[in-house]
Amino acid sequence: MKKREYQYLLESIVNSKEKQDGNFQSTAELATELLCQQLAVCYVGVSVISCDDNTLNIAADYGPSNVLVKQRPLPSQCPNYICELRNKRLIDASDVTHDDRVEELREVYFTPKQILSSLDVAIRINGHLEGVLYLERTSNIPWTDSEIHLATHVADQLALTLATRNAYEKDERLTLLLSADEQSEQVSMLINLKTDLVEYVNQAHESISGTAKQHIIGQSFKQLDFVKQHPEEAIEALTQVANGSVAKGENEITRADGRTYWLRYSVKQFITERGNHYAMVKADDISDEKQYQAKLERLAWRCGLTGLYNRSYFTKELELCKTGHLVLVDIRGFKRFNDTYGHENGDVLLIEIARRLKHFSNINRTEQLARVGSDEFAIILQLQSHADIEYITTRLYSQLTAPIIIGREKIKPKPALSIVDISTVEENFIPLACADIAIQYAKKKQGDAIQVFNNALLNTFKEDAQIERDLQTALRGREFELYYQPLRDLKKKSYIGAEALIRWHHPKKGVLYPGAFIDIAEQTGIINAIGTWVLEAACRQLNLWQHHRLDISMHVNVSARQFFSGNLFDQVWSLISRYRIKPGTLILEITETELMEDIEYATKLCTELSELGVGLAIDDFGTGYSSMRYLKQFPISKLKIDRSFISDLTVSRESREIVSAIIAMASALNISLTAEGVETQEQEAFLSDHRCDQAQGFLYSPALRESDFSQFLVKSSNELIH
Repeated sequence: MKKREYQYLLESIVNSKEKQDGNFQSTAELATELLCQQLAVCYVGVSVISCDDNTLNIAADYGPSNVLVKQRPLPSQCPNYICELRNKRLIDASDVTHDDRVEELREVYFTPKQILSSLDVAIRINGHLEGVLYLERTSNIPWTDSEIHLATHVADQLALTLATRNAYEKDERLTLLLSADEQSEQVSMLINLKTDLVEYVNQAHESISGTAKQHIIGQSFKQLDFVKQHPEEAIEALTQVANGSVAKGENEITRADGRTYWLRYSVKQFITERGNHYAMVKADDISDEKQYQAKLERLAWRCGLTGLYNRSYFTKELELCKTGHLVLVDIRGFKRFNDTYGHENGDVLLIEIARRLKHFSNINRTEQLARVGSDEFAIILQLQSHADIEYITTRLYSQLTAPIIIGREKIKPKPALSIVDISTVEENFIPLACADIAIQYAKKKQGDAIQVFNNALLNTFKEDAQIERDLQTALRGREFELYYQPLRDLKKKSYIGAEALIRWHHPKKGVLYPGAFIDIAEQTGIINAIGTWVLEAACRQLNLWQHHRLDISMHVNVSARQFFSGNLFDQVWSLISRYRIKPGTLILEITETELMEDIEYATKLCTELSELGVGLAIDDFGTGYSSMRYLKQFPISKLKIDRSFISDLTVSRESREIVSAIIAMASALNISLTAEGVETQEQEAFLSDHRCDQAQGFLYSPALRESDFSQFLVKSSNELIH
């Protein structure tokens, strides 16, 4: 074939409309027909390798129509043949029966078709094998250089046509995808990782963020609201993307107009064919989902008043915690505050405490904060250092005790804090139970009411639990007994009264003093039953003494729970009526700290008791928060100076000054004064010199059983006032 004819054939293909339009099928048909007509060949065909299923599909073939075998084997059936085409581009087999390069095609294709020589040229795009142009003869005629040259050029033109078709299809797909992306409600964005510029963003971003596309495209990604408002997360996300990972997250974002919305985003690296690196961002507006989720969460896991998590949620979270510190906050005296000031003001107090705790949790970067009881809150802090936890909880205590304005009054909350190292809690105990144990000790502390849970507390709790069980049967088993400690009139040098002190004859532990069980009785509520028994036993004994004409008074300790129970007045009225107690001889003692917990109620009750002829003594005076105004307000008949001041009289100038001041104050208010815990002659001499009215303590006698107390009075009969 002449060169001019070659040129004509190629120009016919190059200039054809089919090729210009990228119509690969028609171009392949034209090429096979021209080659078959112009060259000494029997068959010409074009096959394309499918990327989807790796098959070899006929695009066009030309030759006798009566040939049954047209389809060449699948690439998977002839891997060596395919490999040869990829590496060498063409296979010019003059004799297919002896050419190893086409051995895999021999039995299944060449022999049935009676082909003896074959010229196979690879159709490649950018080095990738996309198809095969094959020319076949039924005779053993070698392939000339001109034939090979022409077939190669035709294969190149077919490759260009295929590339044009792919480009047209790709452009059409891109246009379709771009149109669909612009209509999508999902945000799409491309960020050039080299220049940091946003090169594409769809319309959904403007709809959600309120920022027009023209203000985003071509600008640095650092100008995005997400990056400005969450810089650390943005940097972390891009770092993950740069390392080849996919970054995902959810964030709340504030628009320029002040409205907020939630985005759930996914960012991954995207590399173009030219090697340019992009961050491909996909994001959805999940504001409705978050609102619905928040509503469900509020209903299921939140406290309706404070907005904090509730006990159910907190308990579930606490079970997952193996480290950190649990801090329990209790508002002391809240029930009485609620009863005195009303539930609305009680709610105001709780809401303010919750607000302060939220502020504290935000500063310490924890969301594990909950209201776990009517007046109890709990928080988990992930701190390792004991010094840190001590410093932080001390600051928290200070913040919680700051005054709160409720109505027209300034209220100072009285919190108690307990701290539990979660990692040290024994297997059979839960951290919240340990915090409850520690909070009881915190409530009793003077000064900062903060208690760290430890093994000593746990052991004490185990012992207390046994005592609690034993207390259940102590009253029924008549295991309690009253002892009596005499009160001495320092001026008259005689004994004018007795303080009733309870003792427990424990079946295993022997005689137990009140310190071993009263607090436990207070916590469990058994104290009311014990207090009732003590009060009646004391009145019964006072009646007997008065029947034998012993003119002495009876001092009975009343617990705060019993005092504020609501039925103390009725109980006392019934007892003094039944036992015909002389007016002024029954004196109830309550500590000043407990008395100050509810001034209004205490004042009313004390006035009613006073009208019955019952005296009131403030016990442990000097350790609480009484003021002159309240002392004048209460119908108090006696103050009892706390033993801690008496024990230091001979060694502490401060104690002597305090005692002197208390004596002077009581004298000015015309209130009788008793010093507790007098043990030495020096202490008695000081009290006498400063005109203290009465004293009690081991200097005179410890608490005695009734029979021993009667003998003590007989021996002191020369001092007894008849």
